[in-house]
Amino acid sequence: MTENLWTRWPSPEALGREGISRPRRLLGWGVRLLVAGTLLWGAVNAHHAHAWAAVAAAAGLLATAVLAWAFFRTTLAHRLLPSLGLVVALLGVGAAARAGDFGVPALVIWCGCAVVALERLPLAAATPVTALALTAYAVADDDRLLTTVVTAVGLALAGYVLRLDADARGNAQRLLAQERAARTAEAESAALAERARIAREIHDVLAHSLSAQLVHLEAARLLIERDADRDQILQRVVAARGMARDGLAETRQALSALRGELTPLEEFLSDLVGADDGAEVTVSGERRPLPAEASQAVRRVAQEALTNVRKHAAGAKVRVRLDYGEHQVVLDVRDSGGSPGELTGAGGGYGLLGMRERAELLGGSLEAGPREEGFAVTLKVPV
Repeated sequence: MTENLWTRWPSPEALGREGISRPRRLLGWGVRLLVAGTLLWGAVNAHHAHAWAAVAAAAGLLATAVLAWAFFRTTLAHRLLPSLGLVVALLGVGAAARAGDFGVPALVIWCGCAVVALERLPLAAATPVTALALTAYAVADDDRLLTTVVTAVGLALAGYVLRLDADARGNAQRLLAQERAARTAEAESAALAERARIAREIHDVLAHSLSAQLVHLEAARLLIERDADRDQILQRVVAARGMARDGLAETRQALSALRGELTPLEEFLSDLVGADDGAEVTVSGERRPLPAEASQAVRRVAQEALTNVRKHAAGAKVRVRLDYGEHQVVLDVRDSGGSPGELTGAGGGYGLLGMRERAELLGGSLEAGPREEGFAVTLKVPV
């Protein structure tokens, strides 16, 4: 619902001093000093024979300053009734000055009330106040009627222009505050996303490595309880140690990836399958560096797919194909099928669900399932 123009207050940003340039601050203080000097000059140069007149003039100047300061404070707090009471009191001070034959100070006070009312009050309240102040000015002014009317219209326009200018400055301040808040929220969102990425990397590496180690260590414990052969126990311990060493190497790779220190993807895939007999890597398309998230997704999916082959199809031939397309990169890992490995019962850790979630986070897709012979995992990531 749009706020009524006549009952709307100027915003606190418009009424405040924030966003005012130094030249405009100096100009504002210059205007205040000019008004104060005019009031003082008018009071001093009024010809009165009695000493009480000087005391009354000083009291009037002090009252005008206090009432003006209070008016600025109450309008900044959007308090309508106190603001109206203060501006009416200022008009009364002007009337008292006129009655005491202080003509110039009275005119200055009425003109100032007309301008600041339009600048700082809702229009529904400012219009009658300005009309009353300018009427008092017109009645008391000794100039020609046309000059008085032009001056009154000019004062009203000046007050409204100041109001529009203050509204524009207030809107600029609000937009600036919103932009700062948006940047802060964007930075916080980026930090949360980075934390999630780090957590994902740690989970993908450690969860898989530790689950495999637990399988071997649990098997070693059972062999010890059954007084099994020393060589069998040693074999399990050595396997657990190998898993720990591989997990440490993968953790270092993950940390390097988080720092942006990634080895070329083709070299990584070759090293990954290098120790497996019957595994081959094929790369097609124009080779180019990938974004860190896309590169990590390909690496993790390749690791998990080859681990699944060792678990569920030990000894199978594996073909790894990496295709650099114009708008996406495709990783395809296929095996020829085989007998379940010794780690078939180990926890998946990352698993197909984790691979699919990683792909979807990047706007890609993952397909995994049995083929005519063996199993295939196909990852597509936009780049």
